[in-house]
Amino acid sequence: MRGFADGLHAIALTLWIGGMWTVGLLVAPALFHTMTDRVVAGSIAGKLFTLIAYIGIGCAIYLLLYRLIRFGASGLKHGRFWIVLAMLTLVLVGEFGVQPVLAAIKSQALPAEVMESVFRDRFATWHGVASVLYLIECLLGVLLIWLQGRNPE
Repeated sequence: MRGFADGLHAIALTLWIGGMWTVGLLVAPALFHTMTDRVVAGSIAGKLFTLIAYIGIGCAIYLLLYRLIRFGASGLKHGRFWIVLAMLTLVLVGEFGVQPVLAAIKSQALPAEVMESVFRDRFATWHGVASVLYLIECLLGVLLIWLQGRNPE
């Protein structure tokens, strides 16, 4: 059973971190670069960011439980446990803290598009906050992969 749990651990790391990098650093920029309608591009990107957030929540829960079950209380002494917990916190803050603020600002701007309204600066500020949180999460993911490569335990 340990082999299965270890394999699932590797899949969870790959799915979450690879997905974050793919969505945030490849797909979203490509959408905005290739689509003429920035509102549609933003809508698609937003759905993808939500999807990867939920994938991240599921993977983080598994990775945390994996550490606790495999190593017991000493798992709390592992840096990887705390990196995953920090990443999970960033996902939760982004998805359930910042994204609702962005959605509220968009709805306040209606019927105009938010970037063509008086709410443009406020939206840009909160979008920047979301971007910084996501970037930190991506960098922590790289650190997690690097640590995993150095010592699979």
